[in-house]
Formats: sequence, structure tokens, C-alpha cells
Amino acid sequence: MFKEFIKNVKKYSRVGVFSHIRPDGDCIGSQVALSIWLQKNGIEVIAFNDDDISENLIWLTNYFPVKKATKENTDACDLFIVVDGNAPHRFGSYEDWQKEKRRPVFMIDHHPNPEDEFDLSISVDDASSTCELIYNLFKEHDIDQIDENVAKALYTGLITDTGSLQFDSVKPETMDAAAELLRRGEFKPNLVAERVFSNQTLPQLQLLSLSLGTVQLFENNQIAVMTVTKEMLDDTGTTNADTGGFVNYPLSITGIKAAILLKDLDDDGVKMSLRSKSDVDVNIWARELGGGGHKKAAGAWHPGPLEKAISETVQIGSKQIQKLELEEESTI
Repeated sequence: MFKEFIKNVKKYSRVGVFSHIRPDGDCIGSQVALSIWLQKNGIEVIAFNDDDISENLIWLTNYFPVKKATKENTDACDLFIVVDGNAPHRFGSYEDWQKEKRRPVFMIDHHPNPEDEFDLSISVDDASSTCELIYNLFKEHDIDQIDENVAKALYTGLITDTGSLQFDSVKPETMDAAAELLRRGEFKPNLVAERVFSNQTLPQLQLLSLSLGTVQLFENNQIAVMTVTKEMLDDTGTTNADTGGFVNYPLSITGIKAAILLKDLDDDGVKMSLRSKSDVDVNIWARELGGGGHKKAAGAWHPGPLEKAISETVQIGSKQIQKLELEEESTI
């Protein structure tokens, strides 16, 4: 899979690795691990992200620093690599630096429907995570280059993008990768899991409490909707970044097939996180709203107001659920 990538990337002397805005565990984990791989193989590298990294992931930057992109540090790169995203707009200022000075771009990602403007693409949409793909890069090239830091970075992406190895994107190969990372990194799973999942502040829990009070059920209790408003954020002294994982709470309700977390940010519109634990494909919902993602996890944006965003999103989901129910009935 990575033969052509390995051959071609070694032609460049300084590589800039971009991860997508609003970074998550798979995004930062794959970026850090890939940057270390490049460094181990004699290539100068700098890692970029336009956004601040959340408290539960910032420790990964101790293994490799992630910086804001500037004209000075991007001009020095003769190749860009983008990870965990397959459309240029997902990488913030990356498009601006490309317009100013065009250079080759490689892409490594696991989301469906990639755009075709990359010079070399590693796109595997049934992979559990981009971190699993980067693990395969190490495995194909030299698995002995996986040290403790690489192993922890990659393991972070595996568990965050698979719901702690619970999603149906997890295959035996994913479990093999997780086991090998634990073996080579010589750490116990709880050391990473506690850093990623067990560090909520009291204001975050207060925000969660307020948000849980907004849960509504639609489509015969098959779609759950939960909201976070700007007022809730102000009242609890929290930010949009503190809503990570909130969507999993309505998704856990018995009988729910899909859940939506809507974050009403006033003038910035309504940001949505969509999740599914059934045959419902929330990527279809997201794409109808100009967003995207995976079948089981996707994101989108709506101009608002909040009630209109809820109505239109639920309407998209209801049509899909009704279609699936008709298909099920026709097979009986």
C-alpha cells in the first residue's frame, strides 16, 4: 500500500504535515506518528494545525510539536502531507499557503469520497482510523521504528476513532495493530485512556448536565437530538471544545438509531456532530448539509436558527430511516 509513498516521499528534504482543523485524537495521533516516521528516515519535518489542541490531547505534542502555519515556516517546505482529511478546506490555512506557493501534496486518510487534487493519495475508507494506516506504514517499511512515543500516539487514534474499539469499523487487523502497539510501546491501555477520557473538569460536567436536559426524541424514538447553546457555554465558563463526546450520551438511549449534537454558536451558525449505531448512514445526512464523515460518525454546519437546523436535519434522517424500514419489510 505504501510502496509508492515511501519511494516518493524520500525525494523531498523538508515536509510540512497538516492535520485538520478542530483536531481530534486520530488527527493529532496520526500527525505526530507520521512526523516522527519522517524524522526517523532522515527527512526534516514540521507539523501544522491552525487550531488549539484540547487539553486531553496536548500531551501528544511532547512527542512532536505542532505549530501554527506561517509564511516563513511553510515557505521552507518542498512537500505538504495532509492527514485525516481528504478535502483541502478541512485544513484551514493550508489552501492559502498552496495558492501563494504551489508544491506537491500527499494525502493519507480514511474518509469516503476523497477529492482528487492530491499528487499522491493513500485513501482507505474502510480503515478504522488514519492511525491504523500510519501503523501500516511503519509495518510495511520498518516496524522496529515504532517506539513508545509512536505507539502511544497511534494507540490514541485507534481508540478515539473507534469508540474504544467498539465500532463496526474495527476488524481483526485493527485489534492486531492495537496489541502490537501495546507490545512495542510497553505501556498499559489505561495510561492512554485515562489521559484521553478521564480528565473532565467540573464546568464541563455542568455543561453536560445542562445539555442532557435538552434531549428530544424523534421518528418513533429512533433519532435523539441534544443541543448546546452559547448561553450554556457562557454560564459554565466553557467553550465549544468542551463538548467532546457529548453526542454519545443520547446515542446510548435504548432504541436510538442515530443521535445529533447541535452546538448553537449564534452568529457562527450551528455546528453538528452526528452518530449512528445502526444501518443509518449519517454521512448521507452530513453531505446533504455540506458536511461529511463516515457512515457512523459525521459532522456538518447549518446557518441556523437552531430550531430550523433541528427540523431540517431530523427530516433528512427520517427519510433515510423510513427507507430502511421499507427495505426491511420487503425482505420479510
